[in-house]
Amino acid sequence: RDRIMPINRTYPMEKLLNVLQDYPLPVRSRITFEYVLIHGINDSPDDARRLTRILRGIRCKINLIPYNPIQGMSFAPPPKIQIQSFQDILLQNRYTVMIRESRGREISAACGQLRGSAGS
Repeated sequence: RDRIMPINRTYPMEKLLNVLQDYPLPVRSRITFEYVLIHGINDSPDDARRLTRILRGIRCKINLIPYNPIQGMSFAPPPKIQIQSFQDILLQNRYTVMIRESRGREISAACGQLRGSAGS
């Protein structure tokens, strides 16, 4: 996580999760987690099970976002079947989870792609 998300050094995930555990949410509200799935990095069944353990006790919903390729980066989105399997594990553990469909990928305007091209 430190390698991909340097902000983790300033705001470690453990601290964030501890704060969220105690956050006073209104009765019908949930915290939304955006989880970017990167093939071979964080998309395995073990990763899905680890996510269920990490989020245990937090009223939340999860948006799964397949990685959008950026020129010059070696990351890739997982195959659709793998994304579905990841979602299935979360659903089996009673999480509300959606797979976000990417729009604009073909013109490099999808989530993350515009920021990645700003320096080019």
